[in-house]
Amino acid sequence: MRALLLALLVCVHVHAFAQADEVANPDPAVEQRLKDLGEELRCLVCQNQTIADSNAPLALDLRNQIRVQVKQGRSDDEIRAYMTERYGDFVLYKPPFKATTAVLWIGPFALIAVGAFVLWVVVRRKPVPTAAPAEKAKRREDIAALLEKGSDPD
Repeated sequence: MRALLLALLVCVHVHAFAQADEVANPDPAVEQRLKDLGEELRCLVCQNQTIADSNAPLALDLRNQIRVQVKQGRSDDEIRAYMTERYGDFVLYKPPFKATTAVLWIGPFALIAVGAFVLWVVVRRKPVPTAAPAEKAKRREDIAALLEKGSDPD
């Protein structure tokens, strides 16, 4: 039993060091493809960063998945298809226009249009207050009377 656990522990360590060696001595072509693909994919944790820019553990895992698939000889389209199949269109920084992503493309414009319409309705309905000339004269008299009362040194 101990021998089995020891063998398992050695295998895990060897795998970890192999990955570290791959990252320590990167292949420039693989790294460029990884960077290009990473710029197209969204970090699912950060959501406002690409996986190339993110330091989240999930982004690191996704970069490692891409690295493995590049080493397996998969094309960029196959890797993108794998990621969208696994994580959905949301993982793409520029999702394709289709029924499920229409809200992502049309939503901002629809919100601006609705906001402009609501503003137009509110401004149009709000009456501009106008005081009658007689009311203005009465107010001026009241203000003058208050000012006279306040300035009397009684």
